[in-house]
Amino acid sequence: MSSDRISRVRLSSVRLPLSTPISDAKVFTGRQKPMTEVALLFAEIGTESGYEGIGFGYSKRAGGPGQFAHAREVAPELLGEDPNDIGRVWDKLVWAGASVGRSGLSTQAIAAIDIALWDLKAKRAGLPLAKLIGAHRDGVRCYNTSGGFLHTPVEQVLDNATAARESGIGGIKIKVGHPDSRVDLKRVTSMREHLGEDFPLMVDANQQWDRPTAQRMCRELERFGLVWIEEPLDAYDSTGHAALAAAFDTSIATGEMLTSVAEHVELINAGAADIIQPDAPRIGGITQFLRLAALAAHHRLQLAPHFAMEIHLHLAATYPLEPWVEHFDWLEPLFNERLEISDGRMLVPDRPGLGVTLSEQARAWTVDRFEVGRS
Repeated sequence: MSSDRISRVRLSSVRLPLSTPISDAKVFTGRQKPMTEVALLFAEIGTESGYEGIGFGYSKRAGGPGQFAHAREVAPELLGEDPNDIGRVWDKLVWAGASVGRSGLSTQAIAAIDIALWDLKAKRAGLPLAKLIGAHRDGVRCYNTSGGFLHTPVEQVLDNATAARESGIGGIKIKVGHPDSRVDLKRVTSMREHLGEDFPLMVDANQQWDRPTAQRMCRELERFGLVWIEEPLDAYDSTGHAALAAAFDTSIATGEMLTSVAEHVELINAGAADIIQPDAPRIGGITQFLRLAALAAHHRLQLAPHFAMEIHLHLAATYPLEPWVEHFDWLEPLFNERLEISDGRMLVPDRPGLGVTLSEQARAWTVDRFEVGRS
């Protein structure tokens, strides 16, 4: 029986600036403005015995201050708890803020804490997180997204793909969903010719097609031999996604925008995805991700978690079916360590826990802090 207890919680609100404003289809359709920064919530949890875990969540464009505020309200509930009882602690935190719901911003705030507890638990065991949960593999197929946004000229997108491939990346994803479908088809044609017929290529429409457009574009895209077509429709259109999944040979991938296991259950029950793309920080952390992964594996779905490769590499390594993990270089300045990529795969680090520590740059970008308990 563990006698260790949580003695300190430190929360940090961090603003990570992006070197270039980022635009996907949501910007080109007028629904959002270009993204200039990522807001991150870091949780550092210490115990009486001197162990410490780190976790993080994030928000793009809006929501960062709200996540920090909610985490600050519920963090005192952690003091005195056994850090091993992660599922019970998750329930306690959810009920502490139940009046604002059990999905969305409230559970995204809890996610950073939940991930920190899993990191702490793996460190206590002296194991990488993937090994603590139970890994099926020591490396996961990885594809790059950050080089293929719609604001980037096609020539630069091709150069970015070359650089990613030379670094060991195993697949390339580019953004589509431009209001002029001819632009999309030109970019996909150019990329397929550039990569050759056999190199894995994916596209992502970021929910910007209506049903007739999605039907037409999926039909047009069949000839390119894509690994998947991502978010062709609104994230909550399970019926529409299911129709596409049934009609076309190319796999349909979706799920990144959903903020609870319950929302994913509706997606799965509708047969709306061949490849499911959950995001641990968005659905409430690793505890919830593992619940969803068990359900997805039961339905024999492929898995390709969204963003946050520092977390999702470990989780994808535990999935029984061969998954993908998404390579984004945006968050690298926040950490002292770098993930290794070789022969198309991202390798699980042998360091305990997540295997990351916060950099001095992350501390410098911190805009708000809260600490409760004692060191």
